[in-house]
Amino acid sequence: MTKFFLIGLVLTSFLLGEEDAEGKEANRLATEKSPYLLLHAHNPVDWYPWGEEAFQKAKAEKKLILLSVGYSTCHWCHVMERESFENEEIAAYLNKHFVSIKLDREERPDVDQVYMTAFQAMTGQGGGWPLNMFLTPDLKPLTGGTYFPPKDKDGRPGFDTVLKKVHAVWAENPDEMAKNAAAGFDEMSKHFHGLHQLEAGKEELKRELITEAAARTAALMDPLWGGVGEQNKFPQVSLLRFLLQQGDDEAKKLALMTCRRMLDGGIHDQVGGGFHRYAVDKEWLVPHFEKMLYDQAQLVELYLDAWLITGEEDYAKVARSTSEYVLRDLTHAEGGFFCAQDAQSEGKEGKYFCWTLAELKKILSADDVALAEEVLGVTEKGNFYDFSDPEALKNQNVLHFQIPRAELDAAKREKIDTLFAKLASSRVKRVPPPTDDKILASWNGLMIGALARASHVLGEPRYLAAAEKAHVFIKAKLWTEEGALYHRWREGERDATKQSESYLHLLRGTRKLYEVTLNATYLEFAIQLAEESEKLFYDQENGGFFQGEKRADLVLRLKGEFDGALPTESSVAAREFAILAAMTGRKEFREIAEKTLRAYVPLMRESGPGMGGMMRTLDFYLEKPARLVIAGENGKKELLAVSAKHWDPTMITLGNLGKVDDFTRSLTATEGKATVYYCVGETCQLPVNTPEEMAEMLKRMSEREGK
Repeated sequence: MTKFFLIGLVLTSFLLGEEDAEGKEANRLATEKSPYLLLHAHNPVDWYPWGEEAFQKAKAEKKLILLSVGYSTCHWCHVMERESFENEEIAAYLNKHFVSIKLDREERPDVDQVYMTAFQAMTGQGGGWPLNMFLTPDLKPLTGGTYFPPKDKDGRPGFDTVLKKVHAVWAENPDEMAKNAAAGFDEMSKHFHGLHQLEAGKEELKRELITEAAARTAALMDPLWGGVGEQNKFPQVSLLRFLLQQGDDEAKKLALMTCRRMLDGGIHDQVGGGFHRYAVDKEWLVPHFEKMLYDQAQLVELYLDAWLITGEEDYAKVARSTSEYVLRDLTHAEGGFFCAQDAQSEGKEGKYFCWTLAELKKILSADDVALAEEVLGVTEKGNFYDFSDPEALKNQNVLHFQIPRAELDAAKREKIDTLFAKLASSRVKRVPPPTDDKILASWNGLMIGALARASHVLGEPRYLAAAEKAHVFIKAKLWTEEGALYHRWREGERDATKQSESYLHLLRGTRKLYEVTLNATYLEFAIQLAEESEKLFYDQENGGFFQGEKRADLVLRLKGEFDGALPTESSVAAREFAILAAMTGRKEFREIAEKTLRAYVPLMRESGPGMGGMMRTLDFYLEKPARLVIAGENGKKELLAVSAKHWDPTMITLGNLGKVDDFTRSLTATEGKATVYYCVGETCQLPVNTPEEMAEMLKRMSEREGK
């Protein structure tokens, strides 16, 4: 893509209604449902939501579009809003020379991905939010950047300077600029169309792809603190689960060590449970404090894996506390799960989550304070200061285990738990961070699946009840009788977009509910979601799943390439279709999984460490998965409880009723009791019907298969 966006590269090289309580007039965003857009509803900027009204204005007036993309819990989005979009001078210039559009990336991940990809192609940078892209009136990207300070600073151009430079270049020859932008975008489109071409044959789906990727992934890990990178360490759950499943002994140790470091670190909310988005240092100490639903869901799954592998209770404990956090703070009264909790409280980053030594002395006994200083890293000076805030709070401490939790004796652990309980009782009196209370089908699917599995593994019926209640909510609010699944619901209103991540993550969550309950209606709905996602998003010619549906405001349909905060849609699809094929015997489902895997072979070869989700899927595909069939009702729950403690990432659990394959339907209960069949293909072990016999059989099978 070396020729992309010649004009954009020139510019980018330079860039590297109603009134509120304060009397500010509302703009068009005041009628939107997105909490992120509503945060900007009283800016002096003449904002438009993403839509035809803004597009037509840009065309009629031949103005560039400023597309500013973010989300409500994004720290630097808040900073730029405060510094630039509340600035009257900057707003006046924007209003005169641009059509300004605000977009919530969580509502339209397909649109965000197009312009983030364009930014990355122009700059070679990783990107981030806020994303500020300048588009021609026909929505072609011209140039852009991420966060800009309001004025030139430290060699970085200010937003006011950027606006004037971009406008001047456009005003000089808009037709030529539009032509060049269109040509560059056409080249980008051809590039990605070429990437989407199916090249690999079935014979190239080999286990060597997995073993090589696992070795390369392990080599990237920080051997002391875990994770990848020196700064801005993210949990990267797909990568860690891949190493736990397919790494050698040393790789698994690195993954488990990372789990330990994260649960001891400041990225983990030691007082209230759950995890913050990422850490800004290599030691997992200081986080950006937003808490995202998708992180909680995936980390619950990771820590369940770690517990099943090791039996170490700390991993089960953090899976529980994270689940409890979601049920307490991110759950709608009717059952759906909210998106996120902000990093800021009362306009201050981390204010709700941090402590000064002086505060602790007022709340805790002298012995507890001494313990906090010794174990939890509390000092007079503190360990967190928000340099982006001109009036930052001082002496703030992020609680973390500077002495690893595993090194503490039982008595000291108990004292620490009591200390945390005291702080939790005190913290609820603070002003909480705002909650992004929109409900996404996609992230709810992730959380539904995680809670279903947590209920199964941890033996906690409340988690299953919450998962099933959320599932009912999503079907009632976002699913239609015609088979459409819409993406977002908030305050009684759903949106009008369909995203593949919604269909596929809800498919995954529904399938997990089926495996935990063996309720055949869940399997039937999972099949329906699979069939609809195939119609809307599957690339019939080349394999893989597009992120967005065909629609006029999506100028390019992309497929996710690498796992980021979420696994790619295609990796989720390939795994779920492969599992459904094994459950139902439907060959077309396996063909879709196979073709999708083949489509990603070049990327798996080149960038295996970034494709943990796809690698785990390939492992399932290459195995002849074991099927644990439980037939009958009398004693079923007891048998399911045994299966929950069995670690086998490629084993599937199913009943003998509903839309399962003919062979599975032929397996029946014996002696009037629920009966377990352990089958590979159509070869089964002798059936058993007591929990003790089942546990012994599963142990024997694991030893035989080396798992």
